[in-house]
Amino acid sequence: MQKRFIYILLLALPLLMAGCLKEVTPSDALTTANLTTTRQGLKNALNGAYALFKDHVEFNGTTDNNNMYLRQYFQLSDFAGDDIVCGQTTTDPLYYSFSLNHTPTQTNTRYFWYISYKIINNVNTIIEAAEQVPDPDAELQQLIGECYFLRAFCHFNLLRFFARPYAQDPAADGVILRRSTADEAQEARATVEEGYAAVIEDAGQGAALMNQPRGVQFASREAAWALLSRAFLYKGQHDSTIYYADQVINSGRFMLETTTTYPSLFANALTATETIFCTAFTAADDYGKAGSIASMLYSDGNSGWGEEFATPSLRDTMSAHPEDVRWSYIVPLRDGSGQLQKKNGIEIWYITKFSFQDGSPTLSSPILFRLAEMYLNKAEALAKAGNAAAALDAVDMIRQNRGLENALYNGQVPAGKTALDLVLKERRIELAFEGHRVFDVYRNKQNLNRTYWGYHLPGLKESDIDLSKTPAGYTNMVIPWDSKRTIYYIPIDEVQTNPLCVQNP
Repeated sequence: MQKRFIYILLLALPLLMAGCLKEVTPSDALTTANLTTTRQGLKNALNGAYALFKDHVEFNGTTDNNNMYLRQYFQLSDFAGDDIVCGQTTTDPLYYSFSLNHTPTQTNTRYFWYISYKIINNVNTIIEAAEQVPDPDAELQQLIGECYFLRAFCHFNLLRFFARPYAQDPAADGVILRRSTADEAQEARATVEEGYAAVIEDAGQGAALMNQPRGVQFASREAAWALLSRAFLYKGQHDSTIYYADQVINSGRFMLETTTTYPSLFANALTATETIFCTAFTAADDYGKAGSIASMLYSDGNSGWGEEFATPSLRDTMSAHPEDVRWSYIVPLRDGSGQLQKKNGIEIWYITKFSFQDGSPTLSSPILFRLAEMYLNKAEALAKAGNAAAALDAVDMIRQNRGLENALYNGQVPAGKTALDLVLKERRIELAFEGHRVFDVYRNKQNLNRTYWGYHLPGLKESDIDLSKTPAGYTNMVIPWDSKRTIYYIPIDEVQTNPLCVQNP
């Protein structure tokens, strides 16, 4: 019997907030009836699921160029952190990440929730169709394993945005888990602990099935191991974090980029030795100003808006080592006389990690897992387990490949610091702008310090701010780790149509 499950159903009722919503349906959702059981048909269906990470999919009756899974993935995380400063006010809902003035009706979170479950729905359908094939060979098992990985990845990211960190409260409300097309349309939120268990189970199942890598633009056994390392790191299970990080490190498939090659890593993600998993963009996917990830972070004068910049906080963190090649992705805008330019009193330091594939300022294939993170996951787990020397050795593996051969720790913790301090500092610098920082801060129960001028400070202008004084009187300068605003509201679409889904406070 044909089954078609639509996980976001909108009631035809006027909303109390933000007017009326149009019907939202995954019009191209897969079904077991329209999915062929041929190998090529399954592969085509899976390729369609991958495409949902980068496509502009119709939502709420329209196709908005700003609605793209990866655009929201990076903006919802990094714009809420302390590595990117907001250069001006904007009507784009990305502004809510800077201001933390979230609403259940904001389009970017609503779209991210919708497209995440659409991907999950599609891979569930593929899994169920593929598992009807008797005695699947290694190639078919690879495809099924990729589906398990994508389901785990999407559920994990939903947990990161819409639920408290595991370290804060495993029993807190997590997200709705969709692991079968037979799930009821109305489901309650699983706990955070249950969500992590599902992610780990799916990623483990994916790793067990995948043994025929198809390229870094597709999931692989190593990508599943990388996800497991990340998930166990967030859970605080040190041995498992280290084990899966080492599985990737010792796989023989990847190498850290060197001081020479690192500056071109992100422009050449598909061929880089460090990339574990990325989303492949081609020239046809170059959205330019119309919704590319780079459009808000960089401009050559014509290519993008270039309204968000690297913060003085991050630059101060990096300032001791101008020879660090990671500066190559933080580019100052200077005039003909070399004078650093400003926008609304904010120094313009463009960010180029999403630029220059094939020379285009707005094109890249965004990296979602790479080898350096595995060394850093391992280092953090070692530091928390009390093995400071081994933790710093893992950090030094990165530093010696980033131009800091003369500034290695050599297993020694400097006076006044802890190994964990050094690891988290290295994570911040190495993984800047890649969607990690804000989660790293709050899952470690640290406050987020945004004591610098920018439009994350609502109702103020630069001349109002005295940064030499305590920030206590300024909204949004220091965000406590247990603040309710560190996670997003469940989108109104889900809450209004699913009475079992409890809203975040």
